[in-house]
Order: sequence, then C-alpha cells, then structure tokens
Amino acid sequence: MMGSPQQFIQKDYLEAVLASSISPMDYLQSQRATPGKYFLVDVRNAPAEKKQVKIEGAHDIPLQELEQRIGELPKGQTILVYCWDVWCNMAKKASLILLNNGFEVKELSGGIAAWQQLRLPVEQL
Repeated sequence: MMGSPQQFIQKDYLEAVLASSISPMDYLQSQRATPGKYFLVDVRNAPAEKKQVKIEGAHDIPLQELEQRIGELPKGQTILVYCWDVWCNMAKKASLILLNNGFEVKELSGGIAAWQQLRLPVEQL
C-alpha cells in the first residue's frame, strides 16, 4: 500500500519518538525482565528546595554537570534520562550530549511528574 509523503514523514517521526523514549510502565516491565539494562539518570537542574525527591535508584547528575561527569556513566547500559515533565526539555538536551559522546540513550516519558502521578517509588534527595 502506498502512502503520501506526509504519511511517510509522520511514520518516521513516530518511529523516532518511540525509539528514543520509554514510558514509566514499560521501563518497570523492562527492569523486571532484564535488570541492569538501563542506567537511570535524573538530569534536573534545580535548587535543593525544589528538587526534593528522585526516582528510586536514579543517579543525580544535573544537566549543567553532565559533560563534566560523563565518565560516571557506563557504556554497556542504555542511559535513561528524565527531567520534570512533558514541558521540560532538559532530558532531550542531555540525550543529545550523550548521543554525541557515543552512549545509547532514551528519555523517560513524562519525567518525574508522570512517575509521581502513577505513585511509583521515589526516594528523598
């Protein structure tokens, strides 16, 4: 079946979005099936009073420190980054930095806001 040029563009876009992100529920399912596949990183830049919790097990590496601390990240795992919510683009900026440094990377859809809305485990910072 032939599609229009617009349909091919949309299909490519949607495939790229799906390849570069993962939902909280899919992440949890993947963690159960293949523990250690992802290395979870909280890239939010914020003062301590604003950033009080993080996703349980996440590594706290703010975007502004990411390039200086890139050596802390494992090359053998997919780096999974998250920020505040769907309006925040820090995870996308972090993803580009990581891709440019040879890492496999995905963004956790919805950030910490989606995680907390689903009442998934967090830990205090």
